[in-house]
Amino acid sequence: MFLDNRQVAMDSVLEALADSIDYFQDNIERLRPSLRDALKPHYTARLKQMRKLQELARAHLKMLPRDADVERDDFLWLWSRLKSFVGNDSQVLINELLEQERVLMQALSSLYTHPLPDPIEPVVEECMQGCRKLIRELYALQKRKTHR
Repeated sequence: MFLDNRQVAMDSVLEALADSIDYFQDNIERLRPSLRDALKPHYTARLKQMRKLQELARAHLKMLPRDADVERDDFLWLWSRLKSFVGNDSQVLINELLEQERVLMQALSSLYTHPLPDPIEPVVEECMQGCRKLIRELYALQKRKTHR
């Protein structure tokens, strides 16, 4: 089954959401408890948004769910661990989480260039706002950690 441009854009958003959630969950034990507590509500909300968006994409864009890219996930986890050996583990994780947010923002921006069914638009907007909140939180945590 070939996807049209709108479906491809939605697929990119869903993939970016899943990747960011997976990365956080895979690395949650590496985070200090204070960082974990600050970030967990963002990812809990994101998981709900992703599930809602998947459901809406199935209903309105005729998209089927797809599997995560496990090899990519493994590579990102390994790369992050290697970088942690030469830097502050928390700072490395914050930078990696920020990169995940940049990818998600790009995917969301691309999706906005296509007409979206009315039920999907508010969920995409909620994802965008959540992404902005998380970026602000990550920068605030990064700033606190570098000034200590």
